[in-house]
Amino acid sequence: MMNKSSLIGLPLNNPSILPWRSVKEIACSSALIVAPHPDDETLGCGGAIALLRSLNCHVQVLVISDGTLSHPRSQKYPADKLRELREAETLSAMKLLGVEGNAVSFWRIQDGSITTQYQSAVASCRAYITEVAPKIIFLPWRYDPHADHQATWKLIKAALDNLRLSPRLIEYPIWDWDWEQRGSLPASLEVTTWRLDISTVVELKQQAIAAYRSQITDLIDDDPEGFRLTPEMLANFTRPWEVYIEENL
Repeated sequence: MMNKSSLIGLPLNNPSILPWRSVKEIACSSALIVAPHPDDETLGCGGAIALLRSLNCHVQVLVISDGTLSHPRSQKYPADKLRELREAETLSAMKLLGVEGNAVSFWRIQDGSITTQYQSAVASCRAYITEVAPKIIFLPWRYDPHADHQATWKLIKAALDNLRLSPRLIEYPIWDWDWEQRGSLPASLEVTTWRLDISTVVELKQQAIAAYRSQITDLIDDDPEGFRLTPEMLANFTRPWEVYIEENL
């Protein structure tokens, strides 16, 4: 059991103390990776994806938002072109990790708009999950500081209500790695936090991250307020392990 102080103050500041779990403990016939934006699936779960595919587990990837507000003022990459670019980056990254394009779905909800389309999105998500029937769903950490990440978690949870399916839910942190953005947590929260050893595929994950040139380089150089992942932030995702969080049942 980990409360606010142990979950945020200790494990993500000192993740080397977290217990290990092997890929065999998450191996399954079908896994679904849910990403709020194009790149979250690779940053948070790239190692798990590569390991699961190495075991011939079927992996589906669902990208909820289109990512077009990362560079809202770019003239070279207006929304349509930027969406096309970011989807191409996702497909390239997934191919490196062993996931073919027909297993990747893009819902193209504009960044920041999940809540405005919530009811229809829940219905679509429920139908999608029913069709895919995953044994495990990887989804963003429910208290991630980014609003789209929190909305994505709520979307998946709502979609699972009243479904006969009961997939294992594994949450992954993204923006909680930035200690300045971490928020407060309920004292009653009971979760288990652990590390997955991805040392055998970490170089592959790093190559997949590098496919996201729009997010980590100056490829889009005409928007002074455009988003770019810093080297410090990227360092949290290129280690030989990934951190995951599960609610205690």
